[in-house]
Amino acid sequence: MDNFESHRHYQIVEKAIQFINTNFDKQPTLLDIAGSVHMSEHHLQRVFSQWAGISPKRFLQFITKQAALDALQNTNNLLDASHSIGLSGSGRLHDLLVTCEGMTPGELKGGGEGVMIQYGVCSTPFGEAILAWTLRGVCYLQFIKDKQQPVIDELYRQWPNASITPNREEAVQMGNGIFSSSLERGKIHLLLKGTNFQIKVWEALINTHSSQQLSYSQVSQLIDSPKSARAVGTALANNTIGYLIPCHRVIKNNGEIGNYRWGIERKTAMLAWERASLEESS
Repeated sequence: MDNFESHRHYQIVEKAIQFINTNFDKQPTLLDIAGSVHMSEHHLQRVFSQWAGISPKRFLQFITKQAALDALQNTNNLLDASHSIGLSGSGRLHDLLVTCEGMTPGELKGGGEGVMIQYGVCSTPFGEAILAWTLRGVCYLQFIKDKQQPVIDELYRQWPNASITPNREEAVQMGNGIFSSSLERGKIHLLLKGTNFQIKVWEALINTHSSQQLSYSQVSQLIDSPKSARAVGTALANNTIGYLIPCHRVIKNNGEIGNYRWGIERKTAMLAWERASLEESS
């Protein structure tokens, strides 16, 4: 499936998730969900299967509260056994190897002065995004909600003294590499702009796996700061490298999805898409 079709299918999936979340108490049927996106059940079945690799019924099983609670418990079991089991080493996102480094104090103080950044629009399974990078790695990946320009403006605000230039072709190519369905996805390096605490939180999430969901308190355990759950939430809210720093994996203790910078529907879609991809490859 090409990127345009994947993006179009995601828009349908997002609307379906929005309908499910709004009407969850009524336990909507597949017919109800299909009607909400103006499709037949058969057509919706095809779109979901092409986008996520699984049926709508299976997809719905991944986004229930019980599924979230089960995922939290699995993570808790790992934490109880050892902080190193399953949560250490270089992060993997469907065979994409992610590593990172923080900006130097001088670069932070100078607002990115001397840093050369290129950016462009790329298509992802979760809608279009603005992707930006330096010679040292990806430094920005924000999903577009309505219009591109506010997301581009934020890039300039985040890096006020950097040299920033558009490069649409390279952005498309890099986006294809990040979100490819290929089993051989290679490596990607991130350049992080944040405080020492924020970077510690982000690194901990990079080292999780797509089968895991974590609570804020579990993340605070991972960074050996058990009383910092609230500060963890603030660090997640300040993440501007979506998906690659998988803050979408952090949910509430009670299994509720919780807030997300780029929308609850997108967060829900990411969690289910990761689970589906894992199931498909197992």
